[in-house]
Amino acid sequence: MSFIAPVNPRAYRADHSYGPMNAERATLHAPSFSSSLGNPKEAQGPMRESLGSNGAARVGWASVSLLLALMACGEEEPPPITVPDGAAWGDIFLEPCTYEVPAASYEAECGTFVVPENRSDPDSRLIVLPVTRVPATGSEPAEPLFYLEGGPGVSNTYFSRLERLVERHDIVLVGYRGIDGSVVLDCPEITQAFENMPDDLLSAASLTTIADAYARCGERLHDEGVDTDGYTMMEVVDDMEEARIALGYERIHLLSESYGTRLALIYAWRYPQSIHRSVMIGVNPPGHFVWNPDVIDRQLEYYSELCDRDLECRSRTDDLAETMREVARNMPARWLVFPIKRDNVLAGTFMLLYHTATARAIFDTWLAAADGDYSGFALLSKTIDLMLPNASVWGESAAKATSADYAIEPGRDYVAEMSPPHSIIGSPASALGWGAAAGWPSKLIPGEYRQVQPSDVETLLISGSVDFSTPAEAATEELLPHLTNGHQVILREFGHTGDVWTLQPEATKQLLVSYFDTGTVDESLFAYQPMDFHVGLGLPDIAKLIVIGFVVSVLVVAVVMWLVYRLIRKRRKKKPVIL
Repeated sequence: MSFIAPVNPRAYRADHSYGPMNAERATLHAPSFSSSLGNPKEAQGPMRESLGSNGAARVGWASVSLLLALMACGEEEPPPITVPDGAAWGDIFLEPCTYEVPAASYEAECGTFVVPENRSDPDSRLIVLPVTRVPATGSEPAEPLFYLEGGPGVSNTYFSRLERLVERHDIVLVGYRGIDGSVVLDCPEITQAFENMPDDLLSAASLTTIADAYARCGERLHDEGVDTDGYTMMEVVDDMEEARIALGYERIHLLSESYGTRLALIYAWRYPQSIHRSVMIGVNPPGHFVWNPDVIDRQLEYYSELCDRDLECRSRTDDLAETMREVARNMPARWLVFPIKRDNVLAGTFMLLYHTATARAIFDTWLAAADGDYSGFALLSKTIDLMLPNASVWGESAAKATSADYAIEPGRDYVAEMSPPHSIIGSPASALGWGAAAGWPSKLIPGEYRQVQPSDVETLLISGSVDFSTPAEAATEELLPHLTNGHQVILREFGHTGDVWTLQPEATKQLLVSYFDTGTVDESLFAYQPMDFHVGLGLPDIAKLIVIGFVVSVLVVAVVMWLVYRLIRKRRKKKPVIL
């Protein structure tokens, strides 16, 4: 989960028209919660560990790929979808379609689902959400699998890792309100604020500018008829439950990632009878849309231990975390003529620490800076300038996050708390989060859903030991003790959700399939791999190549212009004189 989402948030928005299918209106009732607690069960095996264990994992894709994605322009927007004439709450409209992923295509049903914008308002208008169902391909289908993407600010209309899962389970995607469907909480005011910062990103003046932009966006949306109170996580969960009923399912499985795991938790607390098994990758318990700077420091210190075990890394520093602390204290304002914005570097560093491949790239950048080469910082600083304005659907992101974890208490200096003087990089994403909370017209979800509740739902928590976005210790210490039928697998030297899917994909598939099909935690295919700190083409190298390329281009243009000038002069001299 992040207020800073390094992806194209609307790459897979639905844009179809659909024929009708009958469905009854869904009536929802909140259950009472059992107070009985059992003994949590923890998965055993070669990859299970307690916090503080050491190790690493290596991923085989280029460390600069995320930066290229961050700098990419947004894709062309598809036509909006609208509420069909005569539609009523609970109606679902589906028609046959083809669902395509990189390695395959599937016959599916695509369409829209009609829900109220705000269930607490009896006069609420209707909105529609895109729905996709990919039927199980095997002859013995089991419970369907509802997927919940991370974010917030990211679409929930695409899931590419269907292989093996779709053999026994329908795969169902219900779009997230506020980003998918007929209402999108776009905030061009935020884009403009990021593009015209009065000062450094996390300065008081800039955060005030961001807060004012969120306030203006909320006011404009209200003037346009949008009820922003209807775009909380509670409403998203109710969308999923009503879709389950409309599609005719008795019980379902949940597969969630990052922010989506918070939705899965609320779903399990609110409608436990509807869920058979739930798998959460990159677990985000209540309170963890705010990142603790002390936890970030501990994770950097853990990376220092890993660095000390890597020959190349330890040859460059005696203590990685302390080297970063010293560089952060003495960061220059520019490299050559190119500005270095300290807050941009800190925010970009935090984002690139999410996954191990980009983490080693950012460590290489900081170690180069310790040797006096700040070129990577200049590139990172500029990249954040280019990426941040369009990194998320900002209104949707703020509506969800501020409804849960950003309850403002008068008199507290939240930004200062996120940037303590002893911290290595502080918690820059949380500082931005508090900037949003100060301006967005947030509606808090009920208090019982903003704290951990006991649950009997069969639940598997999958965490990476070096996940900066959703630290494993939060799931271990705060959530697992409340799961009567809970298990946790901590994958050593895995980062956030991307690492879980890509570092050892066959092992991940086996873990998921085994758990969904039988309730067995099978982590036998995972093999420990030490962290590799080697970087081929790093950010400092890319920065220098860009500068060299620019200089060469200028020189080439200058030489061509000089040659053209010489040629013109020569022709003028040879022109005959007519008497």
